[in-house]
Amino acid sequence: MAKGLAFVALSLIIGVLQSANAEVPAIFILGDSTVDVGTNNYLPDSNITANFPHNGVDFPFQRATGRFSNGLNTADFLAKFFGFKRSPVSFLSLNGTLAIKKRRFRGVNFASAGSGLLDITGQTSTQKANVVPMGEQVYQFSMVYNDLVASKGTSEAQNFLSKSLIFISVGSNDIVGNHYSKNPIPKEQFIPNLAVVYEKHLRNLINVGARKFGIISVPPVGCCPSQRVSANGECLKELNDQAEAFFSTMDTLMRNLSYENKDIKYSLGNTFNITKPVIDNPQNSSFTDVKNACCGNGTLHCTPLASLCSNRHKYLFWDLFHPTQAASRLAASILSVGDSRFATPVNFSQLAEA
Repeated sequence: MAKGLAFVALSLIIGVLQSANAEVPAIFILGDSTVDVGTNNYLPDSNITANFPHNGVDFPFQRATGRFSNGLNTADFLAKFFGFKRSPVSFLSLNGTLAIKKRRFRGVNFASAGSGLLDITGQTSTQKANVVPMGEQVYQFSMVYNDLVASKGTSEAQNFLSKSLIFISVGSNDIVGNHYSKNPIPKEQFIPNLAVVYEKHLRNLINVGARKFGIISVPPVGCCPSQRVSANGECLKELNDQAEAFFSTMDTLMRNLSYENKDIKYSLGNTFNITKPVIDNPQNSSFTDVKNACCGNGTLHCTPLASLCSNRHKYLFWDLFHPTQAASRLAASILSVGDSRFATPVNFSQLAEA
């Protein structure tokens, strides 16, 4: 136990020191609910929202901002690590006004809960926008790039973006969605297909100035409380196998992409390796409950009427799918300063300094 806790404490201390040395003018965040800070609040037809209690119970003033968390999420802690107060605001909350000409512009969050690499992931209708898919998020980033060019000029805009960090956390919803579809595509075909789509999104981001990528791979989604229900309380192995296969495929993809594009840098975060040891050996961590949801108790969705645990910092899972604030803090810390077991070929701090 002492070793595990000491590692986390040391990581946090080192992180504060390292983050002070990294000049990060802005951060841009794309992905799903693990890093969404309220995008879906601005989608009138979306049924994937978290802007109601008990969400946000530990956020300042107990505000339910749209984060699927009792407080801050991974995007916030990554931002804090690099000197920001928390994650930049949602792109959709800005109403097209980015304030780029003003000094305070330091990035945007495009992430949308329920979204995935595939356009169909998270969508319940072709007529209504339930989520903002990854392709649309990339397009929104291109709009920001155009505004930067218009404001700063091409050279200064590209220099600004070359020092900025692009965090992406996506893939879980695609994997889970395919698993429960009427005609699931076999892992051996589906994971490579996802990689092809991911590569397309990355190339589109590169074409509009993105240069430093912090890629957050898929965690052991088979161990979420929602999946344990259908596996007699155990982790769903098939989903975890797909999560591991996704990381391996992304490792190859990022190596090849960086070899082809010499001016891009990346860190591939292995949240499977961060989370699974905590689940398998909770006694080596600060968590005492790694199976149940704090809000809803593992079988019900988190709503204002759901049960709520009091010792939230001891729970790994906030609701049926998402980590608690404490778990997000741990993940962001290890991604930022951990060794090659958790981020490769460098960690997020080293990426910022590259």
